[in-house]
Amino acid sequence: MLTRLKMSGFKNLVDVDVRFGPFTCIAGPNGVGKSNLFDAILFLSALADAPLLEAALSVRDDGGRTTDVRSLFHRVGDAYDKEMSFEAEMIVPREGTDDLGQKARAGITFLRYAVTIGRREDESALSRGPLELIREDLDYIKIGDASKYLKFPHKADSWRKSVIQGRRTSPFISTVNEGGRRVIKVSQDGGGGRPRSHNAKNLPRTVLSTTTAAESPTALLARREMQSWRLLQLEPSALREPDGFMAPPTLGADGSHMPATLYHLAHSQETDSHEDSGETNSRLYERAASRVSELIEGVGAIHVDRDEKRELFTLEVEDRDGTIHPARSLSDGTLRFLALAALELDPRATGLICLEEPENGIHPGRVSSMLRLLEDIAVDVDLPAGLDNPFRQVIINTHSPSVVQDVDSDSLLMVEMKETVRDGHRFQCARFSWLPDTWRAKAAPDVYPVSKGKLLAYLNPVLRQEDDGEKRKSKKVRDMLVCLKADGIVFPHTVSRSAGS
Repeated sequence: MLTRLKMSGFKNLVDVDVRFGPFTCIAGPNGVGKSNLFDAILFLSALADAPLLEAALSVRDDGGRTTDVRSLFHRVGDAYDKEMSFEAEMIVPREGTDDLGQKARAGITFLRYAVTIGRREDESALSRGPLELIREDLDYIKIGDASKYLKFPHKADSWRKSVIQGRRTSPFISTVNEGGRRVIKVSQDGGGGRPRSHNAKNLPRTVLSTTTAAESPTALLARREMQSWRLLQLEPSALREPDGFMAPPTLGADGSHMPATLYHLAHSQETDSHEDSGETNSRLYERAASRVSELIEGVGAIHVDRDEKRELFTLEVEDRDGTIHPARSLSDGTLRFLALAALELDPRATGLICLEEPENGIHPGRVSSMLRLLEDIAVDVDLPAGLDNPFRQVIINTHSPSVVQDVDSDSLLMVEMKETVRDGHRFQCARFSWLPDTWRAKAAPDVYPVSKGKLLAYLNPVLRQEDDGEKRKSKKVRDMLVCLKADGIVFPHTVSRSAGS
């Protein structure tokens, strides 16, 4: 779980410091940096898995995949920054396995990872690649200090104790200067033995990406956590495809393997239940159908057809009239909603999930149902994490006022462009802010929250619409509009009526 991310020098992200809870909605107009934040998260994930250059080339640019790594660095005019830096605070799994199947148990699960990547400008050194590892550190955050760092509302005695465990007395990875050389050292979890040292200048990849269970179990589990950070890009063509019997039983980033996922989830419950297998399977499909029926009226049942002759799993939806519709005939919105329902039902699906504009393909009147599903996918921080409460985190971005209106203000981050002056040069960069009286405002009292007037202007196109009596209103956003009136700000009658004030 990513709880805080500081970064600078990456695209239009300069001196950014953002805190995350279990569910976060990032809102703002197009072109202000919402997707760049996702790209930064995915770049960190790639750095934990691949060489520096390969990780950089995996990041998106305006035309698709990056072809020039310089485009990842912040630019003013024709001048690119020489470095980009990241610092991530995260809660990692207590147990896991390395690439060789060796089991690992973290010495402590609350960690801070910092990495700085530089551009090589010396042409004679480009044979080692255009990128250079400047700094890499993995340190622990004391269990006793957890309340100082985890500012979002949660139950300390149940949830926090279930995910933050262990103890540590020294860093796992550190960067030091030895005789004018930058050296990155990896220490064993137990503190014994001589640290393994690497000359940072010659490293083609991060040290974290090479860790094993034998050397540093905690560093390995930090790596596993970062590798679990992914962007869901649900493609209707992938969602419509049937699956072979040998298909992976987990949902792909594009939504592929949904039939195999639902089938295996239904049948895996047989082994944990003394009930008749047909009843067990039926219960899971009923839960999926119940979710989809919140979006699509008339859905009666969902099941996966097993074709023994062709060895195929096919997803089917049955309406209340008894008509069966295969996945290929379902709408894009229905398929996306069903994929998220499958994800919510899968206790094996953990980690950080990023999703861009989840409202696409969804009728405005059903946006609330979509948001409730996304919130339910995220871990419930009032209960211990476990199979019944998977350790998942969800971050979405949107430019839709309809979504912003329905999101609880504690979960909302607003993005806008701001002008900054550095070294005598003026430039625009992304600014992330939050609403007054939310947990982020209390965590950073010196940072000015988003203007109430700007929030009102952002919501105004939606608030002017007639209330159909079905849309769910966020109490905190409604309270914010009441505060506007109390502060003497006059707004249209249509706003106050639809806001319920």
